[in-house]
Amino acid sequence: MSWPVLNLSKALERQDEIISVFFLCTKTHHTVSALKSNVLLLLYLHLTSPFLFSSRSVDFIPYIFTVFPDVDLCIITVPTLSPEFLLLQSFTRLPPRSTNTSPPREIYVFQRSGLRSVEVRAAVPADRPAVSELVKTLSLRESLLEDLDRFYETRRDKDGVPLQAFVSTVQSEVVGILIIRDEQDLQYLCARYNIESFIYFSHHRLEEHAHILHFVLAPSFQRCCRHLFKESLRLGHKSCLFHRLYPPHISPQNSCVHHLDILLDCAVPVRPRRQIVFPLEELGINAPSLQIREEQAPFALSLISRKLTLEPKVTVNARIVLVGASDTGLSFLEVLCFCPHLRFNSLTLVSTHGLLSDFDHEDIGFLSTSHAYSSRDLSRVPLHSCVSVVSGKMVAINRKSKHVLVSGGVTVPYDHLVLCTGLQYQAPRPAEVNQPDSNLQLPSNLFTLNDLHDCMAARRLLSANFVELEDNAIVYGNSIDVFTTVETLLSLGILGNRIHVVFTPPEPGASCFSDPEVEKAVATALKKAEVQVHHHCLLALMNNGENPDPLTSVTFTTDAETLNLQCGVFINLSNKAVDSEAFRSINDSFLVFDSRLVIDATFHTSDSSISAAGPLTKFSRSYYSDEWSNANFNSKEVGRDLAAMLLRLFDPTLEPAMETPPETERLVPLYGQAKIQGGKLPGGFHFLQVTTPSATQLTAPPVQQDSCLVTGRVETGNYFSLHLDSYEQVEALTCLSLKPLPLSNYLSLYGKQQQLLGQLSSRYQQGLIPDLHSFFKQSWCLALYHDRFSDFEQELQQITSHTGDVSGQTVEDGVSPAPLQDRSPSAEVRAAVRSSAVRYLSFNRNLLPMFAGPGQL
Repeated sequence: MSWPVLNLSKALERQDEIISVFFLCTKTHHTVSALKSNVLLLLYLHLTSPFLFSSRSVDFIPYIFTVFPDVDLCIITVPTLSPEFLLLQSFTRLPPRSTNTSPPREIYVFQRSGLRSVEVRAAVPADRPAVSELVKTLSLRESLLEDLDRFYETRRDKDGVPLQAFVSTVQSEVVGILIIRDEQDLQYLCARYNIESFIYFSHHRLEEHAHILHFVLAPSFQRCCRHLFKESLRLGHKSCLFHRLYPPHISPQNSCVHHLDILLDCAVPVRPRRQIVFPLEELGINAPSLQIREEQAPFALSLISRKLTLEPKVTVNARIVLVGASDTGLSFLEVLCFCPHLRFNSLTLVSTHGLLSDFDHEDIGFLSTSHAYSSRDLSRVPLHSCVSVVSGKMVAINRKSKHVLVSGGVTVPYDHLVLCTGLQYQAPRPAEVNQPDSNLQLPSNLFTLNDLHDCMAARRLLSANFVELEDNAIVYGNSIDVFTTVETLLSLGILGNRIHVVFTPPEPGASCFSDPEVEKAVATALKKAEVQVHHHCLLALMNNGENPDPLTSVTFTTDAETLNLQCGVFINLSNKAVDSEAFRSINDSFLVFDSRLVIDATFHTSDSSISAAGPLTKFSRSYYSDEWSNANFNSKEVGRDLAAMLLRLFDPTLEPAMETPPETERLVPLYGQAKIQGGKLPGGFHFLQVTTPSATQLTAPPVQQDSCLVTGRVETGNYFSLHLDSYEQVEALTCLSLKPLPLSNYLSLYGKQQQLLGQLSSRYQQGLIPDLHSFFKQSWCLALYHDRFSDFEQELQQITSHTGDVSGQTVEDGVSPAPLQDRSPSAEVRAAVRSSAVRYLSFNRNLLPMFAGPGQL
């Protein structure tokens, strides 16, 4: 069968310049069984002046449909790695049906009906039948129609909040509807989300903010979405629209949005803000308003403003596949999801148990936490709307065909593959068993805990079938997770004398806790709870080498005699390494693996389309820095840097990367944010440890006694240890408390200069600080915990740098300047600093009302 091919050419004259546009088109069948073709495939587009007149290519769409009067659809296919050109912005992208069928090309469609103009007006009662027909297939149509009826009757919702409704019509046919209500939680949104990255609240009246209740638009008119929002803002006298996107497990099913992708193409995602933990008892009436402090169900927030309706996004169709929902991987996805001017259409996460955002480590227990992401944090990131999740393990990588094979037979194609699987506790292998790992049968009452899914499964079984029994629970390993697991077992009601902690031989120089006081307190708590502790043990046999399921006895080798224990439940927290399936996938695809996956300073593996980061990786030996790896640093910071490297390929606003000087091309990247570890330890202690990144094989110099500030005692449950470096900046802190810790506040202390903390060092030496916990609860400290305090610090640095030497002193030849602490700032600097501080407190008064403003004293 031969298809008719037509070469269309047309010329437009503008200021003595000829613009030639050529379309090569062919007719194809809309369906296999179609007797008549109604689809036009645009094969070739050429502009002689693409940079000057590319926007004029859209003028030829009506002409194409005139030449082909029997055609209803015009289709363009482009490679996934091809940047979107202006003509495609008038077309509608067709998403693939599933992740594993994602083709190497994207399909864009323009329907003949799209040639008609779209009008937006306020809804009238006569529109209800047409609206009902438009939404008849949607599950939440009843909620939308109820709010539409309330608008017709009272112009208000059931709570008395004003409503507005707008419809978009094409030749009197309703093709879309938008229902909004006045925003009632503006103070909460301003305090919890960084909205002022996009708008200034002082430029908008309170009544100009609205919340999107319902939004439905026919897919054929997706390209008119921005026009619908722009006209609705104008007709409704609004300047900003907000949309709340709740996670599936807590979604209030009363907002009808179809399709969500259409709305998100016009909106910008708004980052959540770090929150201050307020000491309400100490503040009294000076605390922020209840509307700000009261917690609501977490949601991801999107914003549409008048200005943003005129700013199209850059569409990225590249298939980016992330393997592993580790802290590094989630941080990588967070950066991509919050790019306001980019829209990633094909982000895929491959994770063993999917995206676990329903529960927190603190609620489930067993494992320690890095405090990188809580369930609330993940709910406030638009992961569910921007990322496709494939549950399963990566079992193979096909570099030639560029796809990942996932357990269950799912194939996930990629253009860019990112590996962030991290390290996992491996299934215990008895020393006297010679079977390969793949043939080793594991008992049903043996739990190897690596994520929340494993912990929830163990918690359910223990609560239902083990607590009331008399069998032993054996915890095997040598990490902080052993102690947090023991505390969870005790909290479930399991008696301490039934719990056996079996420590594996520690690595040389390694310790679960950097502070000996914490280690001593935990040992005392274990002894008090009558938990049995065994040191320097290695698993030798399960059930004496017989049928291992269920596991009833285990044998360990020790430095002395053999240890035999009866077993009801065995919890394994030993041998943290690269997952066996991930290792086989990497090794079989011939990526360089040297005990870890080898990367360069820009996260690239030996394959330029495959990147990796996190504890899974190590730097190439050509860098001569075996003591440093991604595992030495804060995982969120590493993930953000990984995303920044990838964004250079897609973000047109970024400047091209400068060529690396020869003297620095062999340097590995180093990061400055703190390593964080926490959890609940035996004795009911809440534990937090914040340390500066350090090399693996190097021993840090001993901390001077005068740089260590310690208050409280572990026995009284108020222990606080804080270390200052040679620049008198906070480089480490350790907290052990019987009361919950204000985590956000304490994490903000890292890197702060002690003078900024109220002359902390000198006041401590004078005996004026008996309790650091109480000291950091004082109201003056709250300004330091504010998420915008770092911006204030930068402003102060600019003030001092622009005004020169703070004391106005000059340095003469051979004369050293006075030490910084002995200099006195000039009157000009003092006035500038005072003015800057007043502006900072006034601008953030909603969260810092405990500070008096100008004219209040």
